[in-house]
Amino acid sequence: MTNYKYCLAVFILILSEHFGYGQNVVRYDLTVTDTIVNFSGKEKRAIAVNGQIPMPTLTFTEGDIAEIVVHNKLKEGTSLHWHGVYLPNKEDGVPFLTQMPIAPNTTHTYRFPIIQNGTHWYHSHSGLQEQIGMYGSLVLKKKDTDPTFREGIDDLPTVPVILSEWTDIKPENVHRMLHNANDWGGIKKGTVQSYSEAIKAGHFKTKLENEWKRMLAMDVSDVYYDKFLINGKNVSQLSQFKAGDEVRLRIANGGASSYFWLSYAGGKMTVVANDGNDIEPVEVDRLIIGVSETYDVVVSIPQEGTAYEFLATPEDRTKSASIYLGNGIIQLKSRMPKLKYFEGMEMMNGMMNMDGSMDDMGMDMSLQQMDMNTVMYPEVSGSGDMKKDDNMDHSGHSMKLAQDLVTLNYGMLKAPHPTSLPKDAPVRELRFELTGNMNRYVWSMDNKVLSETDKILIKKGENVRITLYNGSMMRHPMHLHGHDFRVLNGQGEYAPLKNVLDIMPMETDTIEFLANAEGDWFFHCHILYHMMAGMNRVFSYEQQAPNPYLPDKKWAYKKLQKESNEFHFMAENDFASNGNDGRAMIQNSRWSIGTEWRLGYHDDHGYESETHIGRYIGKNQWFMPFVGFDWRYRKTEGMAEKNIFGQGNTKDNRAVLSIGAEYTLPLLLTLQGEVFTDGYVRFQLMREDIPISPRLRWAFMINTDKEYMTGFKYIITRNLGISTHYDSDMGFGLGATINY
Repeated sequence: MTNYKYCLAVFILILSEHFGYGQNVVRYDLTVTDTIVNFSGKEKRAIAVNGQIPMPTLTFTEGDIAEIVVHNKLKEGTSLHWHGVYLPNKEDGVPFLTQMPIAPNTTHTYRFPIIQNGTHWYHSHSGLQEQIGMYGSLVLKKKDTDPTFREGIDDLPTVPVILSEWTDIKPENVHRMLHNANDWGGIKKGTVQSYSEAIKAGHFKTKLENEWKRMLAMDVSDVYYDKFLINGKNVSQLSQFKAGDEVRLRIANGGASSYFWLSYAGGKMTVVANDGNDIEPVEVDRLIIGVSETYDVVVSIPQEGTAYEFLATPEDRTKSASIYLGNGIIQLKSRMPKLKYFEGMEMMNGMMNMDGSMDDMGMDMSLQQMDMNTVMYPEVSGSGDMKKDDNMDHSGHSMKLAQDLVTLNYGMLKAPHPTSLPKDAPVRELRFELTGNMNRYVWSMDNKVLSETDKILIKKGENVRITLYNGSMMRHPMHLHGHDFRVLNGQGEYAPLKNVLDIMPMETDTIEFLANAEGDWFFHCHILYHMMAGMNRVFSYEQQAPNPYLPDKKWAYKKLQKESNEFHFMAENDFASNGNDGRAMIQNSRWSIGTEWRLGYHDDHGYESETHIGRYIGKNQWFMPFVGFDWRYRKTEGMAEKNIFGQGNTKDNRAVLSIGAEYTLPLLLTLQGEVFTDGYVRFQLMREDIPISPRLRWAFMINTDKEYMTGFKYIITRNLGISTHYDSDMGFGLGATINY
């Protein structure tokens, strides 16, 4: 062979290895655009890909080369993450970690080999875009010659099913409201758990103890959603299936923050895969799918002339979404009854210590096998009202006694083939506690948000074993990019492989994976608003090759850290007959900058403002030291007012600096102490937003200056209320309260 031919052959060989020469290249062009949708009767902005929501289903066969060309027509950057897919790190689609955002009016190509099979999905990893349309199904099929091909499962007709939710409120505003403890969502869902509701339910003592332990109302799902969707629709039908047919549903939970109960009116479901990995088939009556998880289930059509409902019910049970399989009379699945929140609150009280820490009472909880929320389920206690939806044409419901229900948990998952890691590999042990602050909506790991941590260094070739303890009162679906991990669930060498682990409150679970894919890989809670609030980490391989998409990785990582610790703004103003008072605040996970004002309509009532800059201290953030500035003016004609310590204050024109602290007491009372530069001392006790009824709130304040205030507010809309109050300086007032 001549040197020329030899060089050509070597060149072709290199091309074949690097670019998959001889493999099937499957290309998709995805155009990302702004659009207007109407899911709830209101037109709202969303993001469409190729003109549709959800994004197009992408299908590949193991062995293909995926080539996805993204055309960004938005006015903002975007990205796409291939959830659960093994790929080169630079193709993983996390802005500022594996690539720069795809800039407006530019094109970016993702290209990677398909070296696995299973049900997956893909979504934007930029900001909160996933919430408004950027999610879609991703199906990786087995080859017909695959030795793991299962007859009667892998050859069934399949239907990609992607679950999601829709809110008419901009997701950025949703996130801001969560950080400001705005409970408009609770009002919409009927879950405020006010004192009047507690008395009616016979749980006044439960409510009082709940607030004595400084806890807000029992929460199941953070966000109120206007509509729940399956494949972009609330209700749809697959009429092509007939009696005797078996159908494989490839289900992905593409919701931003919703868990879904899945059930089927045609009988049991057979679970055959989870997170893209085969499992030994297991029959269940229902299962809960965590945010970002995937499950493959096989269902059958029992009779001709009937369309059987596949029902997805969000965990808070406010609404539902359905697909009907078959053609004919609709057979509905029994609706899940409303949750018993005060029973859940009573149980939570018993598990929470006064300092805000969890008391596990010696229970060994793991793998969803002991659901701490079971006490809230009426169908378990048999007190549920299993009623039908009278707005739908149907012949009846499938009914089943709750005591006979088989509910899937992680302990029931078993891999069909051994999944053991190399026995001779070094083991790196890590432990994380999932931590959070519901009052301020701060989510963290080991009480640190991403902006307060460095990357976690691991070495290629070692086994990484992670113990996760959920010390918060919310469940967290923890997702690892680029790898599957073994869930140590008692199945020995047949432990199932997953890439998302839903961890219930108080659970301790252990996962492990072989570090075999170099790069920087995200590990985070997949509830979108928890992730954006700081519950993230990055696993970084030592001595990894440079990423061509990130020329300045140190700068990019700082950008990523900043994204999960943004400042959030809130403001409220009361326009009353006796004056104007209000407040404004900007906060992130640690810092708070707030100002309050009270403005009378004449000099006798006076004008005053207080500004504080503080930092929250401690795991539960009960304590905040601050520095401040206080300005007051009131026409008193030189008359001095004395506080309870005998210190005089004319209030004529007082501008002073201060140092002080704020502490959250039991019953969610706020105690504030302040020393001013003129030697004046003030202590103040107050509480706002005490829920008398779902919409009626009480507030009061008293301080050592002998000032006091009490008032009520009735919430009309998300941003408007009517209020009345009495102030020791300005007297009685009636007006309207506007908040943002």
